[in-house]
Amino acid sequence: VQLQASGGGLVQAGGSLRLSCVATGRAPTNYIMGWFRRAPGKEREYIASTYWAGDSARYADSVKGRFTISRNNAKNTVYLQIINLKPEDTAIYYCAARHRSGSDYNTWGQGTQVTVSS
Repeated sequence: VQLQASGGGLVQAGGSLRLSCVATGRAPTNYIMGWFRRAPGKEREYIASTYWAGDSARYADSVKGRFTISRNNAKNTVYLQIINLKPEDTAIYYCAARHRSGSDYNTWGQGTQVTVSS
């Protein structure tokens, strides 16, 4: 599985974005798909994840209410919808995948930059 993230950009505070992560090579049927971000000067942060073949989704407490993870299995794409963007959301956003039987995310996309202006 290879991943490619897109959809980032420069937005004003209060705006919204939808990030996309396309999986190629094969459908990630038995994978957990996750979104992470790395803000300037900070460590990588887990945002959300979803099981490709199920309906469950998990979120970091810090993003609940503003971030929504979803997927379109027919398009092999996972999305991250972000509303009410804040300057502190400025970061590079990465999508990642791990096999459902594994513990580590070992497949990563290249990241997409999100910059929120105040």
